Amino acid sequence: MFHLTILASGSSGNCALVESEGTRILIDGGLSARQMALRLEQCGVRPESIDGIVLTHEHCDHATGLDVWCKQFHTPIYCNSLTAEALRNCAAPQLKKDWRIFTTGSDFCIGDINIQSFSIPHDAADPVGYTLHCNGAALGFLTDLGFATRLACERVRQVHTLVIETNHDEKLLQNDTRRPWPVKQRIMSRHGHLSNAAAAEVVAGLLGSGLRQVVLGHLSRDCNTPELALAAVRGKLQAQGADMVVEVTCARQGEVTARQLVGLAEGSRPRVYEQATLWAN
Repeated sequence: MFHLTILASGSSGNCALVESEGTRILIDGGLSARQMALRLEQCGVRPESIDGIVLTHEHCDHATGLDVWCKQFHTPIYCNSLTAEALRNCAAPQLKKDWRIFTTGSDFCIGDINIQSFSIPHDAADPVGYTLHCNGAALGFLTDLGFATRLACERVRQVHTLVIETNHDEKLLQNDTRRPWPVKQRIMSRHGHLSNAAAAEVVAGLLGSGLRQVVLGHLSRDCNTPELALAAVRGKLQAQGADMVVEVTCARQGEVTARQLVGLAEGSRPRVYEQATLWAN
């Protein structure tokens, strides 16, 4: 069996738990070590049982908890060399991590989970997306990218469950008075973040493959809402007659999603999972 639980997703911190029968890994570590441990506890998982933390890139909302976490639990960190270098430059000199360096575009395994990495466009040192494979099931992570390249779309074409960024609603971002125009330009650029509409186009382009579940994530606190993100993607699927084929849910910053099975049988109707709220500490 192959399962996904989103521990947190949003502009203030991102972390996801992926589990097989013999392996547990985290995708990103963008919460405090305390919050990651608390949210794992909600899932019945001990921090010591995590076999590796796999990083998409070095930004603080994806890596802020690593220093304290690694000091406590000594979990191996999997990332490419440029991401490791960026994190080493801002870490305490005496702090040692168990780095497991891979080359972007290569495959590697953690336990019985095979992980395929691929390059994505974002304003980080060497950002990557992932597909994870176990027991015939496939899970894709496609977050923090300014646009979906042909390479990225092809890499996630065969996944059963896709975690994809719906960072902002374009109108809310343009009308936001708290962000200066250069910041808005960066977010909307080809090395920024996917909008709701852009993510909807990606999902629609994957129809006809094995896709059965889509989890929307990395929503902006100020320039998006779960309702807007869900409406954009579900509306696009409905327009193509696929709203009963692909189940769309939304991960949130302060909530842990229920444990979600990856790789449903052909024709199965995905469950709708309720979410348990966890308040930040």
